[in-house]
Amino acid sequence: MDSGFQWVPFYETFADRLLEFKDKPGELFNVIKKLASDQPLMKYLHFDREDWWGPRQHRIDPFSVMGVINRGTTDANRTLLAKILGDEFGVKIPAPTQFVGIPVLDNRRSFFVGDDEMWNLFIYALESADANTFSNEFKEAFDKAVAVKGNGLTYVTMGLFWIRPNVFLALDTNSRKYISEHYSVDLPSTHCTGSEYAEFLGALKNELSKEIPSLSFPEMSYKAWIERGGPSPRPSVDVPNPPGVEDVDQKLITAKNTILYGPPGTGKTYSAIRYAVAIVEDKTIAEVKSEDYGEVFGRYLKYKDDGLIAFTTFHQSFSYEEFIEGIRPVVSPEEKADANKEIEYEIHDGIFKAFCDNAGKPVGGKADADLGIGKNPTVWKVSLEAAGDNLTRTECMENNHIRIGWDEYGENISDATDFGEHGGSNVLSAFYNRMQIGDIVLSCYSSKTIDAIGVITGEPEWHDEYPQYKRVRNVKWLVKGINEDIVDLNGGRTMTLSTVYKLSISVSDVLQMLRSLKPDLFTKKVKIPNRVFIIDEINRGNISKIFGELITLIEPSKRIGASEQLRAKLPYSGQDFGVPNNVYIIGTMNTADRSIALIDSALRRRFSFVEMQPDSTTLEGVHVENINIAKMLDTINKRITVLLDREHTIGHSYLLPLRKSATIETLAEIFENSIVPLLQEYFYDDYEKIQLVLGDNRKPDDSTRFIVKKSDTIDLFGSAEIDFPEYYEVNREAFKMIEAYRQM
Repeated sequence: MDSGFQWVPFYETFADRLLEFKDKPGELFNVIKKLASDQPLMKYLHFDREDWWGPRQHRIDPFSVMGVINRGTTDANRTLLAKILGDEFGVKIPAPTQFVGIPVLDNRRSFFVGDDEMWNLFIYALESADANTFSNEFKEAFDKAVAVKGNGLTYVTMGLFWIRPNVFLALDTNSRKYISEHYSVDLPSTHCTGSEYAEFLGALKNELSKEIPSLSFPEMSYKAWIERGGPSPRPSVDVPNPPGVEDVDQKLITAKNTILYGPPGTGKTYSAIRYAVAIVEDKTIAEVKSEDYGEVFGRYLKYKDDGLIAFTTFHQSFSYEEFIEGIRPVVSPEEKADANKEIEYEIHDGIFKAFCDNAGKPVGGKADADLGIGKNPTVWKVSLEAAGDNLTRTECMENNHIRIGWDEYGENISDATDFGEHGGSNVLSAFYNRMQIGDIVLSCYSSKTIDAIGVITGEPEWHDEYPQYKRVRNVKWLVKGINEDIVDLNGGRTMTLSTVYKLSISVSDVLQMLRSLKPDLFTKKVKIPNRVFIIDEINRGNISKIFGELITLIEPSKRIGASEQLRAKLPYSGQDFGVPNNVYIIGTMNTADRSIALIDSALRRRFSFVEMQPDSTTLEGVHVENINIAKMLDTINKRITVLLDREHTIGHSYLLPLRKSATIETLAEIFENSIVPLLQEYFYDDYEKIQLVLGDNRKPDDSTRFIVKKSDTIDLFGSAEIDFPEYYEVNREAFKMIEAYRQM
């Protein structure tokens, strides 16, 4: 199973363990309460609150238990919680480290409502999944669970997806949008019944089964998330080592910017992953190629999770605003959307700028562990009551936390909260949902200066013992009692009155400030590792538009720390931005999409190019009924090179499935669904050349020809005095005939 989906068997087994408590829910409550007493990440459950748990009769439903590992926090925290729960409930499967495709709860509303209703749904859902049929009891339980105020269709289907991801699907915004754009299935309304939901699942599974390869619900959920802006998934084809680069394999990679280019199916993305791991580990390509690819890919995922590697794909609509920085609207949840409310905007870091801003952060050393900074931290401004000295500021510094107000809304903020004339919606959303453990917080002392720098260490809490400013988050203050002007670092802007918001200051700049203010935080020598940013399909984007001023800043001699280092003032934030010297860029380029000669000259001048060509040696020893597949690929590619060019040859990865299943059925599927459609694209409307590539001109009759010439116009039009042209058809039957391939 793809390691990104190893959560599936863990979740299913965890659900099975929870089912054992169906007749003893009180005992489940006691187990979770005990775990929460020792784990700060579970404090949001507030087991000390009798007014919460008394009316619930000290019972907790299984969906709320699974919600513990499905809230808005880091993957590392989720893995930790999954391990704690797994150990407690006897789940033998290792805790997942990747959670791709799983929708999560809103941190402000992390419970399901209706203990009996949710337990009944849980029990009947598992029974229906195991029986492979949706029972009437399940449908009735579904209707009752959705009807409970505080649940709703999205939450209920999300919980069902957690317990049996291959049977149920979460009807969240991402999945709804993806399904509506890709499949001819009627989406259920937000008030759908259990019967309608079951009917929808059957129709969608039928649609997914028509695809090759067919998608599971978790895979489809992940694709939906990717289309909404998540990182691209791992390569789906096991491609062998790239050919033609043996001379450089024995050397460390020194080029800061490299493009791997070649025809489709030659393993460019696969090789980019190996290059990235080699750069991070300071190894040669030869060293990494000598290792098992599964182990290399496992380390790649770990480095990606640690923020050392990032992956994106360029496309025609990709923009500077997505890559470097831009302005985007602040969007409220759909349930809270108010048509009369003015749209607000914020400056948003693009994926590459955010990656570079974190590049100066040490990883794995004592300093990093002591500081507690997260892998992709945000830098926040917080006002403690008001500017200057005050009692709240003093108390926060002494007790290692931050406090904000809007006490009039009470402890629980939900979608139903009416912010009215008092405001505070954006600040509270940032404090509860966007601010994460491991983020950096700067305490605002005046419009220009800060008096402390800290790291968020706790989830939001409500402390009724304070007369005001009762919303609290624990902080580890790294430095206090300072008076630092941060206007220049913040793009030349002073700080505003808003209580909590994101600053235009990079993590690297904060760390540099800390080194100057408190050197003893960095007493131990730590490694600043190489970082790699992978751009798949780099030639499909508008390079000049996407890179902007960055096209100069990525030059090795212009990097931060290099001999001619340069910074550029960014147009939106005003930040002086430069590309760190430890950031490497790897691009992949399909030469069939656009000739390498047409690549933007500014880009070409700043990148090294490594060619990837089809490698038939990876298919040596593969035979289908005595047909040498490696030799067949070489023959086809030589014909394409003569008739078109070498940049439109066919990559070896198309035929790799034959290494596992060397049958005529597999070969037929590859030719019918991959190779012939690719040739139709290469030789658009020129079927005579496609015949030459496939060797049809050498075959004695039409029965074994893949492309057949037709001239039966008299049968079609009678004796009309018109000079009708000949036309061509694809002979589907030939794909299943071994003789058709022997005569190629």
